[in-house]
Amino acid sequence: MSSEADVVKSGGSLAGLRSSGKPRTRANALKYEVATPKPWLVNTGRFAVFLIVLLIWEFGARTGLINAFFWSQPSDIARTWWAGVQTGAVWEDTMYTFRSTILGFLLGTAGGTLLGLSFWWSKYYARIFEPFVIMFEAMPKLALAPIIVLVFGIGIGSKIAMGFAITVVITTLTTYNGVRSVDRDLVRMVYSLGASRLQVFGKVIVPTAIPAMISALRINIGLALTGAIVGEYIGSERGLGRMIFYAGQTYEISLIWANIFNLSILSMLLYLLVGKLETMLLKGFTHQ
Repeated sequence: MSSEADVVKSGGSLAGLRSSGKPRTRANALKYEVATPKPWLVNTGRFAVFLIVLLIWEFGARTGLINAFFWSQPSDIARTWWAGVQTGAVWEDTMYTFRSTILGFLLGTAGGTLLGLSFWWSKYYARIFEPFVIMFEAMPKLALAPIIVLVFGIGIGSKIAMGFAITVVITTLTTYNGVRSVDRDLVRMVYSLGASRLQVFGKVIVPTAIPAMISALRINIGLALTGAIVGEYIGSERGLGRMIFYAGQTYEISLIWANIFNLSILSMLLYLLVGKLETMLLKGFTHQ
């Protein structure tokens, strides 16, 4: 069938083109536009891709196409992972990283939210500190890790501090952008109605900035996990990062991959958990 443009160029009418084919109802058009694959199909496809990669990896390692010393192979990784499950090391290391990630995430998010909201109270104060916040954000946090470990020790405190250092700046800048997006005319109108500065802050500024603060949660959980892993690399008693570093030092490639697998599962669960929380908070906020 020729296009509408071709019909117009040839002198035909669009009405004739539309009537020449089968009538497309509005329901069919909407079905065509919004049709999405079913979740079970998506999950099946993901599992199939994962399984195919593992099979190719295993085949390559067994036939010599892949150097098994450097890459290991899925069967050896599975045996190493199961041995860790039986000894309880997998659970202990995963929970250690989980605790430090959650605490760093909560403290960094809360601290950044308060700092970002505080910038509204004084433009003089905000303009003084904003460049320092941006400079701290641009600074590689890996450079601070040795100092943080020396100050807080090799316990969980240094991992929480690393998670806090990475997440607090992102939350501060995101919250401040939300504060700056407040409609100035709305603020003037509320002031004209006799509201105090504290009332404007509580009734206008904070509600307007809430969506921006919520949007940073999913980013922050990944950054907090990164901070915890970096802290464990530098020095730690337990944790997935420590086990990956230890396995790299002793050339236990299967152990490295086993802990990368644990880390991947943990990061996915944290992302889904925070994503669910974000959806609930946004839904609750929009229904108010």
